[in-house]
Amino acid sequence: MASGSGGGAHNLNFNIGVLGHIDSGKTSLAKALSEMALTASFDKNPQSKERGITLDLGFSTFMTDIPDHLKSAKYERLQFALVDCPGHASLIRTIIGGVQIIDLMMLVVDVTKGVQTQTAECLVIGEIICEKMIVVLNKIDLLQPAKKQQQIEKMKKRMAKTLENTRFAGCPMISVAAKPGGPEAPDTEAEGVDILIEELKKQAYLPKRSSSGAFIYAVDHCFSIRGQGTVMTGTVLSGSVSVNDNIEIPALKMSKKVKSIQMFRKPVNSIMQGDRAGLCVTQFDPKLLERGMVCTPGALPTIYAAIVDVKKIGYYKGNIATKAKFHITTGHATVMGRLSFFGCYKDDIATTDSGFNFDEEYLYQDELLTKVSSKKADDNKENESDLSSPLPNQQYCLIEFEKSITCPENSLLIGSKLDTDIHANMCRLAFHGHIVHAITDKNYSESVLPRIKIFKNKTREGFVERMLDDYNVIGRGLFKKETNIQLFIGLKVDLSTGERGVIEGGFGQSGKYKIRIPDGLKAETKSMLSSGGKKKGKGKQTPQQATDDASVEAHQPIHVVLKFKRYIHDPKKKMMQT
Repeated sequence: MASGSGGGAHNLNFNIGVLGHIDSGKTSLAKALSEMALTASFDKNPQSKERGITLDLGFSTFMTDIPDHLKSAKYERLQFALVDCPGHASLIRTIIGGVQIIDLMMLVVDVTKGVQTQTAECLVIGEIICEKMIVVLNKIDLLQPAKKQQQIEKMKKRMAKTLENTRFAGCPMISVAAKPGGPEAPDTEAEGVDILIEELKKQAYLPKRSSSGAFIYAVDHCFSIRGQGTVMTGTVLSGSVSVNDNIEIPALKMSKKVKSIQMFRKPVNSIMQGDRAGLCVTQFDPKLLERGMVCTPGALPTIYAAIVDVKKIGYYKGNIATKAKFHITTGHATVMGRLSFFGCYKDDIATTDSGFNFDEEYLYQDELLTKVSSKKADDNKENESDLSSPLPNQQYCLIEFEKSITCPENSLLIGSKLDTDIHANMCRLAFHGHIVHAITDKNYSESVLPRIKIFKNKTREGFVERMLDDYNVIGRGLFKKETNIQLFIGLKVDLSTGERGVIEGGFGQSGKYKIRIPDGLKAETKSMLSSGGKKKGKGKQTPQQATDDASVEAHQPIHVVLKFKRYIHDPKKKMMQT
C-alpha cells in the first residue's frame, strides 16, 4: 500500500507527536531532528519568535532508511512527520485538536525539572490516543559534567515510577541536548539525537492506512499563492483524494476543485489516510479557514448534539455532573457543551448501524461515575451508604453543543475545564470518549431526544387510612390534593405488610385513593386495620386494649409504596412499571 502516489509513492509516512511542558525544548528537538521545515512549521507565527514558543501545531519531516522489521512492506524510505504541539497551558486545546493524527508520541521532559503540570496533561492525552511513547530527557547540557550520568539515571527512575501504572510502563527513555546552550546560543551540535533517531526507527510500525471511505482531511494551516490558488496543509484522517477531485469545506459551505497536491514539496497525484500533504485549490480567502476540516462533499455533517460513550480521566479531581458545562474538543473544534449522563447495566449491549441502540433502556445518572479507590472504600466502611453502587457496564453522555460543530462520526472527544487557573497544579482534562451517534437535526429535542429511553426510578410513599372490605382499602399521602389521580389508575403498589395491590381510582376530593388487593388482605393486616374500628365501635374496651390499639395505630402504620420509572425525555411524562 503506497503512502500517496507520484513523488512520495514509496515512502511510509509516520506521524510523531512532540508533546511536553512549555520550555521543555520541543521545537529545538524537532529542528535538530528535521532536514526541512514546512510552511506550517517552525515559528510561522511572529508571536512565536518574540516569545520563543510554538503557538500552533508545527510540522516538519526527516527521512531515514526503512528499518529491517518494515522491509517486507515494500516501502523504500521511512518518512517521519513531526507534529510539534504547543506546551503553553492556555493552548492545550491545540494539542487535543492534533492528537487524532499521531502514530507515536515523544514526551519531552526538561531533565532539570521532571514532570510538570502540562507534562502530566500531555501524558493523559497520550494514554487516550497512542499505543507507543518515547520519553526524551532534554537539556542534559545543563547538568554538571561530574554528576551528569548520575542525575540522568535518577530522572529515569523518577519517570519510570510516574509511568508504572500507565500503558507506557517500561517505555524507552533517551537523553539528549537538542540545543546546547539554549535557543539563543550560536549553532551547536546536538547531543544524543542520533541515538533517538535509531530508537524512533526501532519503534516505528506500519499504521493502519486505507484509501477506502470518505476523504476527511484535518487542515492546520491555510495561505494563498498569487496566481495559483489557496493552499491548505494538513493530514488525511480517512479515505483518499486525487488531483481534479472536488472537495467540500463544510464550515464555509463551499466546494473547491483540487488543482495540485504536494507531499513535502514534491508533487503527487493522490494522497490517502495518514499522509501529510498540501492541497492547492481554487482561490478563496485563507483567513476564513486557519484550521478545520475538509472532505468529500456531504461526508461531514453539522452536529448540534451527540451521544458519546464516556470514561472519566483518573487525574481529574473534580465532580462531573449532569447539567454541567465543559469545554468539548473534537477534531480542531472546541466549544462549550452541556452534559447529561446515563448508563446501561446489561452485560451485552447490542449496538446498531448507528452505533447506539435506541431500543435499549438506560438509567439516568446525576454524574459520571467512577470506581471508589480501595483506600476510600476502607475509610467508608462504617457508612455503607457512602460506598458507590455497581458501575454500569457502559456510561454514555448526551452532549448538547452551544455552537454546532463539524466532525467525522465516531470522532474522539475530550471534555475539559480549560478555564481552570493555569497556575493551579491540577489536570484540566476531565473525560474522553467517542461519538456513537451524531445528532444533526437542529430540532433534536423534539425529534431525537424522545427516542432515547433514559429513565429515572421514582418512589412515592403513603399509608393505608382504613379498610373497606377484605379486598379493598383506602390510602392517602401518595398524592397532593390537586394531583390528577386518573394518571395513576392501574399502577401496582406494595403494602408494607407484603400484599400487592392496584390503584383503582380516587376517593373523594382530598387526594385519597382506592386500592384493590386481588389476593385479599392477610388476617394480621385486617387485624391491624380493624383495631381502629373497635376503638370507635359500641363494644367497650379495657384501658389496656385502648392503649394497645392506639399504639398500633401510632407506631405501625401500613405503608403504601408506589414504584415506577419515567423516561426523562418523554413529552407525555408517562409512568412505566415492569
